[in-house]
Amino acid sequence: MIETDMSLEAALNAVLLADADALDSKDMQRWLDNYADEENASYFCRSAENSEHGLALGFMYDDCRARLEDRVTFVNDIWVGTFQDYRTRHFVQLTSYHRADTATLEMRSNFSVFMTPKDSGITQVLAAGQYLDSVRQQKNGGLKLLSRRAELDTSVLPRYLVYPI
Repeated sequence: MIETDMSLEAALNAVLLADADALDSKDMQRWLDNYADEENASYFCRSAENSEHGLALGFMYDDCRARLEDRVTFVNDIWVGTFQDYRTRHFVQLTSYHRADTATLEMRSNFSVFMTPKDSGITQVLAAGQYLDSVRQQKNGGLKLLSRRAELDTSVLPRYLVYPI
């Protein structure tokens, strides 16, 4: 592997870790800041089974930047105190990447997310699957998520989702 590939892989891993850290910290504004400031920035979460059958039905469907911003507003301001809160721990592993064009990379990574409800304190698996990400190189040279598809290995979760996976 040449040095530039190692630098690129490190930068892609930094994107994955920044997103996981923001979610595990419940910092929704920092989660949003991980996305490119483009109208077509998006986040989708659905079962792999639905994806394989071409079904758009999913757990979360934020198909533009405005909907990502709405998700932050709902979690931070509207839903506060209306759901049983839980703590998450994300584990991610970059598995492959390639350049789609001069400014965009496509990457695939595996993930598992554990959750611990505040009332019980019992940790369990919330979800496992893969992220299918488009990453945009910024003018300053940094990388931001343009789109993320969280493809879950299961079609039934042990609880409702409030935070993105």
